[in-house]
Amino acid sequence: MKKKIVPILVHLELVLMSLLVLVPVIWIVMSSFNEGDGLASATLIPENLTLENYQNLFQETDYALWFWNTFKIAVTNTFFSVIMVMITSWIMSRFDFRGKKFGLMSILLLSMFPSFLSMTAIYTLFLTLGLIGNPISLVIVYSAGAIPYNTWLVKGYLDGIPKAIDEAAYIDGCGKFHTFFRMILPLSKPIITYCAVSQFMLPWMDYILPNLLLSGEKSRTLAVGLFLMIDGKENSYFTMFAAGAVLISIPITIVFILFQKYLVQGVAAGANKG
Repeated sequence: MKKKIVPILVHLELVLMSLLVLVPVIWIVMSSFNEGDGLASATLIPENLTLENYQNLFQETDYALWFWNTFKIAVTNTFFSVIMVMITSWIMSRFDFRGKKFGLMSILLLSMFPSFLSMTAIYTLFLTLGLIGNPISLVIVYSAGAIPYNTWLVKGYLDGIPKAIDEAAYIDGCGKFHTFFRMILPLSKPIITYCAVSQFMLPWMDYILPNLLLSGEKSRTLAVGLFLMIDGKENSYFTMFAAGAVLISIPITIVFILFQKYLVQGVAAGANKG
């Protein structure tokens, strides 16, 4: 009897958790096709489907500009974050030097604190440098913040690559950086993909730092622009906000589908070998 009840309870729990995740997503998607503007008029199953919210999104707002700003920041951040994380992790994995253990412990501690705790210092620093309103400021913060959060995971993956490969490359006359770019990076595709996807996603969903550092209307990101649609207006643009949220999910979903295999391999390998 117990063997029959346990699987039933497990499946019921899985169904319940799936509903808790899927219902809000379905509500947002269907709300984007609802007629009207407000949350009160939005229903889970619209009586009449319309694309008016998507049309108004591009005609009445700067959504296309927000999307382009976010995309540029995401791509640039991905490039620099992956380079910095891979080099830092490679150094921690392959070289022995004084202060290495202290450095790793410091990185571990820093990864426990979210970046918004240092907002005042970040704002003061970039105000002094004259970078407030410049997307470069966000790229710098994201790239630097990626090092504490990813170094331990990537180091664990690199520790699993035999050092004999490095030694064989050195015997063949390769330098350290040549070995890194020609041998280590090609063997690290899963963990590189994981870092790249996670850093690509960050600017699409972050509101706090873009709102702090990108104050100009022409430099807004999607999160800031969409929030302003419903901020202080009693949700009068909720259905248009829903349409914008649906469009945000498209590039993220495509990236996940394309690199799903590498994401699973990267997390599993980094966790097991660290």
